[in-house]
Parts: sequence; C-alpha cells; structure tokens
Amino acid sequence: MIFGAYIGLFLAAFGAATLLPLQSEALLVGLLLSDKYWLWALLAVATLGNVLGSLVNWWLGRAVERYRDRRWFPVSPAHLEKARIHYQRYGHWSLLLSWLPIIGDPLTLVAGVLREPLGRFLLIVTLAKGARYGVLALATLGWMG
Repeated sequence: MIFGAYIGLFLAAFGAATLLPLQSEALLVGLLLSDKYWLWALLAVATLGNVLGSLVNWWLGRAVERYRDRRWFPVSPAHLEKARIHYQRYGHWSLLLSWLPIIGDPLTLVAGVLREPLGRFLLIVTLAKGARYGVLALATLGWMG
C-alpha cells in the first residue's frame, strides 16, 4: 500500500508538469502530513515525476517545431518569433520559473522548440522543481511544528 502512494505521487507530479491541468502539491502535503512516508523519498519521487513531465514538454517542443511552417501549426510564426526573442532575452535561466503554474509548462515546451540543450534543461528544471517541492515540504512540516 505504501508503494502505491509513491506511484500515485509520481504520476500526479508527472501529469502536473505536462500541459494537462493537474496538480501534485496537495497530494504531497497530504502524504507529508500522514507521517507514514520518508520525506526524502517523497521529495525525490515528486521531483523526478515533475522533471520527467517537463522533459515530455521539451521533447514535444523539439518534435513539433519541424512543422512550424505548416498551416495547421497551432502557433503563428509571429508568436513563435516573439517567444524566441523573450527566451533569448532572458536566456536559459528563465527555466528557473518552470515550477510556476500557467507559465511553467509552456516555458518548457518553448525550450524544446528553441533547442535548449538537454543537459542544461534538465539541470535547471530539476533545481527549480526540486526547490519548489522542498519549500513546500518545509512550509508543511514547519507549520506542523
């Protein structure tokens, strides 16, 4: 049963990092408050799931970019150019915002479209998402005393 909670957290964190409208924070807080699970295991599982979900976005961005000249492509050339300019202006460090709701998931997709190197992408996104879960755990456990 305990193993199932880790799997559920992984799946929630993975799905939350994709363009799906999911969230994993409430599940993490609930598991932390239950005091049945290892803190570091919960943080590792949530971070891994969330980073792998972002990796899916990055990969989709890399894959879909080749179709940008097609009429059916969902982003106009003007919007794609605007995103490229913003991404280049703020650089790969903008991926530190990948943990934010609403803008974080599209940001990881744009990183793929704009060919952000995989190693740097994974490093920055892992730092951002791991820090977010760490702060959430500290806030939760600090609140509990």
